[in-house]
Amino acid sequence: MARNTLSRSLHDLGLAAWFGGTLANAVALNPAAGEAGGGSTGAVANAGWNRWTPVNAAAIGAHIVGSVGQLAGNNGRVAQQQGVAGMSVLKTALTVAALGVTAYSRGLGQIVNSGGASPARSGTKPSKRTRADVAAAQEQLDRLQWVIPALTGALVAVSSYAGEQQRPSEVARGIAAR
Repeated sequence: MARNTLSRSLHDLGLAAWFGGTLANAVALNPAAGEAGGGSTGAVANAGWNRWTPVNAAAIGAHIVGSVGQLAGNNGRVAQQQGVAGMSVLKTALTVAALGVTAYSRGLGQIVNSGGASPARSGTKPSKRTRADVAAAQEQLDRLQWVIPALTGALVAVSSYAGEQQRPSEVARGIAAR
C-alpha cells in the first residue's frame, strides 16, 4: 500500500509540475520576455527556459517512475477490470506524445538558446532581425508551446478517471463485466 501511495504521489506531483510549468511559461514567460526591451528579449526567455529545464526533467522523471510503479501495483486490475487496460493504453500514448513534443521542443529551445541575446518580439516570436535558424525554431515553438500543456492536461483528466476506476464499487463492477 505504501508503494502505491508513493507511486501515486510521484506520478501526480511530476505531472502537475510538467503541466503547470509549461503552461505558465507559455502564458507568462514567453510574452513577458518581449516586454524586457533593449534587445534582451531572447536572453530573458533563454534564461527562464534554461532554469526551468532541470526542474521539468525531474518532474518528468518523477511522473514516469510513478507511472511505472502504479502500473506494476495495478497489473491485476489492468488484466481483470474492464476499461482499465484501455485507459492504461491511452495514458501511455498521451505520455509518449507529451515526451516526444517535450524533447522536440527542447531541441528547438537549444537552437534558440544558441542565438544568445538574439532580437525577438517575445520568447517565441522572432523579429525581423532574428537570425534565420533561431527565427525558424521560434516559429515552431510558438505553435508547439500549447501542445505540451494540452497533452499533459489530457493526462491529468485521464488520471482523474483512472482514480475513479480504483473505487471498490468500480473494481467490482469492472471485474464482473469482464
